[in-house]
Amino acid sequence: MSAGSVAARADGPALWSKLGSLIGLAFVVTLFALLRPHTFFTADNFQIMLLQTAVVGTAALGMTLIIISGGIDLSIGSNIALCTVAIALLLQRGVSPLVAALGGIATGSACGALIGLLITRLNLTPFIVTLGMWGAYRGLAKGLASETMVAAPTTWLNDLLQSLGPKNRWMIFPPGVWLMLALTLFVAALLRYTRFGRHIFAIGSNEQTARLCGVPVRRTKLLIYIVALALAGIAGVLQFSYLTVGDPTTANGLELAVIAAVVIGGASLNGGEGSVFGSLIGALIMTVVANGCTKMNLANWLQEIVTGGIIITAVVLDRLRHRGQS
Repeated sequence: MSAGSVAARADGPALWSKLGSLIGLAFVVTLFALLRPHTFFTADNFQIMLLQTAVVGTAALGMTLIIISGGIDLSIGSNIALCTVAIALLLQRGVSPLVAALGGIATGSACGALIGLLITRLNLTPFIVTLGMWGAYRGLAKGLASETMVAAPTTWLNDLLQSLGPKNRWMIFPPGVWLMLALTLFVAALLRYTRFGRHIFAIGSNEQTARLCGVPVRRTKLLIYIVALALAGIAGVLQFSYLTVGDPTTANGLELAVIAAVVIGGASLNGGEGSVFGSLIGALIMTVVANGCTKMNLANWLQEIVTGGIIITAVVLDRLRHRGQS
């Protein structure tokens, strides 16, 4: 068998994985457009879905790095809530909007550093560490906010993820959506063209082999969680813009949507595989499904069942894809 045919066979599943998420997106959009043409298939509703996708998509960029490395993060929703509270509290104290936003991102990075240190220094599993931090960060957010929403003065941060008015239609998308797209390109370049990106894939493919090849596994894992939760901090900035307040109860359950987006986008929960563009498509799918279910007036418990079903289906397809490659 020639080298060309071997490469073709290897690239086939990867190509199908990328096309599969696009086909899935086209399917759900078409389905809800047919079921609710007057409420779902409108320009205003598509703009709302883009606003909702910006938060999930930005958080999914960080989750992509974690899952490619073979890890997981169940605390990302709590982290976003904590970041919104931190931003609102900083604005209340009169700091500039830029400093407040940086404070929110720094809060995410600090949370990521703590998780990374617990995983790398105490050799704890990411599932257990982030499950514990899921509750701890949510509790910290509620404590700092005195278990209520934190109002903040109006600044340009509030405009990042708000619908465009008639005078701003030339922007096509709100600034927060453009920020998500720019971060997508940045993370894609990080994974493809840097040593750090190659180390992430190496650790996820086989951690022992990566260590034997000289990859600084502990340092890389720590940096992965710091970068990933800094991106969650940016998602927190966008969530604050969308809500206009610091809310310690926001993003409850968002981690499920984020993980589902990454897996739907072609990442493997076993590590070693993933694509930021696939994760972005996965985030769009999750947003479209949630929006479409709302337009159909489905109860919240039914929407949660649908979300759980999507996650299970994505994992099953991932297993079938790997069996086809073996």
